[in-house]
Amino acid sequence: MHQVDQTTEQMVRSVLAYAENRLRMDPVPLDRGTQPAADLYKALGGVIRDNPRAPDEVLGIYSSVIAPSIISADSPRFLGFIPAAPTKASLLFDMVVSCASIQGISWLEASGAIAAENTVLRVIADEAGLPASAGGCFVSGGSAGNLSALAVAREMAKNRLGGEAAGRRLRVVVGTDAHSSIINTLRLLEMDALVVTTPDHRLTADALSAAIDADPDVGDVAAVVCTSGTTNAGIIDDLAGVGKIAKQRDWWFHVDGAYGGSGIFARSLRDKYVGIEQADSFILDPHKWLFTPFDCCALIYRQPELARGTHTQDASYLDVIHVSEGEWNPTDYAYHLTRRARGLPLWFSLAVYGLDAYREAIEAAVRLARDTAVLIKATPHLELIREPDLGVVLFRRIGWKPADYDAWAQALHDDEVAFIPPTKWEGETVGRFAFLHPHTSMDLVKAILGRTA
Repeated sequence: MHQVDQTTEQMVRSVLAYAENRLRMDPVPLDRGTQPAADLYKALGGVIRDNPRAPDEVLGIYSSVIAPSIISADSPRFLGFIPAAPTKASLLFDMVVSCASIQGISWLEASGAIAAENTVLRVIADEAGLPASAGGCFVSGGSAGNLSALAVAREMAKNRLGGEAAGRRLRVVVGTDAHSSIINTLRLLEMDALVVTTPDHRLTADALSAAIDADPDVGDVAAVVCTSGTTNAGIIDDLAGVGKIAKQRDWWFHVDGAYGGSGIFARSLRDKYVGIEQADSFILDPHKWLFTPFDCCALIYRQPELARGTHTQDASYLDVIHVSEGEWNPTDYAYHLTRRARGLPLWFSLAVYGLDAYREAIEAAVRLARDTAVLIKATPHLELIREPDLGVVLFRRIGWKPADYDAWAQALHDDEVAFIPPTKWEGETVGRFAFLHPHTSMDLVKAILGRTA
């Protein structure tokens, strides 16, 4: 037992020292990422064995083999996909949540943690203009949030249609730029997509009305999904117009704001989100534009009791969690049961820094996108594809083929200048900046674009 205690003591010192060193990095290095599979498996082979290893030895393997193989999404040089930029406060408190091993499924087990999470959900709901009755929970990510919300939409449609729903596959209205998780969710829920052709890649009331007029029978529609910030281009759908049609037809109105939903906190963007207050359900990922560690998605319902009727799990061993006065059980609002209190790091960080700091950090990415668009338009061999709505900028290098974009991106990464993989726009390979980190500089942007000459 004494040896176990000594080992634990040394392990705590070593791991905390490593964590402290990582937390003090400013800026965070980009790192190279992908390593040859054969080399990795060879280096990691036999690390786990019957006999114990010294913690420092295992930590050394992590730091020398595993860590360098991971591209740092929280680096200001990470400009691909959708980056991350967790605050130091949120990273530190994520360690507290893990150390406490909080089982955040029920009021019985974690009332204080859940109450704190709910205050954060309240802040988000208020920014979105949702009523005081709105509520929900934190889930692992946008895919989990979309699945949970559309499961409720399906059950509400079944209730509305009654016997008419028997033997009939329900449909959900989506635009052509809806996130891939929406289509996957519909497959899992055995629903189909009514895909609306979207002019300028934006789902509008006019486009939806035209699709309704062209469809012989929309009586099987359960919901309509709008996106507030498409992943590829950061486009916000016509939330006001589409939401109005959804209400008129008694369809569930879901807003997928996994990436761009956090823009509701930026004063300069508020007009773009008019109509979000009509949503029956709304998601945003704090691990994206609210500067929280992976994995964290805020899932909010206008009428959370509807979600509770869909997701509450019935088992004799769970009866005890449904008898507390004023209970709020996160497990009742999504498809999950076991969950960590993943909203607490955001709660701590918001309280430490204040909402104004968050608003300014979001505005910083928006300004960077707009300034980059101006620079691209002033560069003769570059073309801006569209004015940025949020923090994503699409551009083309005149005369380049797909292989040229690939070589450019690979060289930038090899030199650890930036991680900025190309994307496709209407079938064409193009360049794409995804700005999120508030410390990404215009000097870096100029260096990246300078390599297109």
